[in-house]
Amino acid sequence: MTTKPKMTPFAKASLVSQFNILFILISIIPLGIIYYLYVQLKSGGELELTADNLSMTLMFVVLGIGVGYFVMSLILRKIMNVTKASKTALENIFGQEKLKKMQEGDNEVAVLTRTFNEVTTKLEENVQKLELAKETLQTVLTRVGEGISSIQNIDTFLELIVETIAQAIGGKSGILFLTDEERTELYVNTIYGDNKKVTRKTKFSIDNSIFSSVILSKQNLVVPKMDEVALKAVAKQDLFEFPMVAAPLLIHDKVLGVIAICGRTVDINFGDEEISLVSSVALQTAVAVENDKLNVDAEKTYFDIISALAFAVEAKDPYSRGHLDRVSDYSVKIAEKMNLNEEDKRILRDAARLHDLGKIGVTDDILCKPGPLNDQEWVVMKNHPAIGEGIVKPVTSLSNLCDIIRHHHEKLDGSGYPDGLKGEEIHPLVRILAVADIVDAIMTDRPYRKALTEDQAKKALRDMGDTIDQSIVDVLISIL
Repeated sequence: MTTKPKMTPFAKASLVSQFNILFILISIIPLGIIYYLYVQLKSGGELELTADNLSMTLMFVVLGIGVGYFVMSLILRKIMNVTKASKTALENIFGQEKLKKMQEGDNEVAVLTRTFNEVTTKLEENVQKLELAKETLQTVLTRVGEGISSIQNIDTFLELIVETIAQAIGGKSGILFLTDEERTELYVNTIYGDNKKVTRKTKFSIDNSIFSSVILSKQNLVVPKMDEVALKAVAKQDLFEFPMVAAPLLIHDKVLGVIAICGRTVDINFGDEEISLVSSVALQTAVAVENDKLNVDAEKTYFDIISALAFAVEAKDPYSRGHLDRVSDYSVKIAEKMNLNEEDKRILRDAARLHDLGKIGVTDDILCKPGPLNDQEWVVMKNHPAIGEGIVKPVTSLSNLCDIIRHHHEKLDGSGYPDGLKGEEIHPLVRILAVADIVDAIMTDRPYRKALTEDQAKKALRDMGDTIDQSIVDVLISIL
């Protein structure tokens, strides 16, 4: 069964369709008159035209002209409405003055052609701007995305953000300020580019800074390029180059800081696209800063709780009190002597404070036994590194301590526990902690023996030979 095509009402038909219909209707009357005269002439050889026939004919002609004029005026009114709407739209695009110049002189076709060319040019410019904005945004997102997978801390991430946004909008320099805990001062966290008057040590009162309006109003600050007279009226202007755009790091209606892009590599002010991009990046940066702060607070809480457990275990044995702090001190000093980076020193310090945490799983009669352990007791004691690792492992922020805690009793010859690792299987940081742990143990009193003197301890470490890393022993002896 075929469906009948739907008829389109005349009022909703296209202008071309309406014109065709009207042309046909208007043409019927004159064609009918001509046909009537033709039939008379052909049948009688002459025309018979009476007053009544002429009146009737004139009446139909006038009626046809009237109907045609009325309907054609409706179509023309539609065209005029479209033209008026187009003119309004063109004024918004080009401005009233430029549109007036485009429509001066020449005929309508020439004006239409010129206007069409201008519209085409404007569209091409807008497309180019959109493409450039798209490329800029893609560049920002790509660089940030690549950086996220490799960043070690929030500062590295913030450096990437400031560098990327400054380059993306053609800024000469970029600075990220954060507020202090009391929210009375701004201090520099990250600097990119050429700004010799601002350093990482720069800080100033929020109330007296050029960014006070950004903090208080939580709105962007846009400063155009200015002459010397205008510059003198701007507070703190000597620190920054203009034009400048500054956006607040805003989250939960709280301003955490400010991103400022200063100066331009081209001699124009920042446009709406650049300002919008800086504002968007600032909002996302605020989220990252806030999340990092929450993570740091959570990590500190986890570490403090676990450290408290470790010190509680240590407190059970009066002979081992202070052991964790001393081992931590030895480990950090060895790391400093070996020129290790700050991250490795932090890991060693934290691991030293927690390395005996697993002893919480060892009963007091074994842990506090006033003498050497027997074989069965040693089996229990040798589980404490694995127990310690098990306590720390679920805390993601402490996962980098797991290897050191588990293996601090391993020996280079494979005689250690719990896994019997050998040689290169043992991480360098583990070797450092192992030596620090041993030297403090042998230089501390025990119920079954007195502490060794410094010289005796050095000899004991040498006598251990290849079971421990003698290069680390050399470093330890140099700082004893």
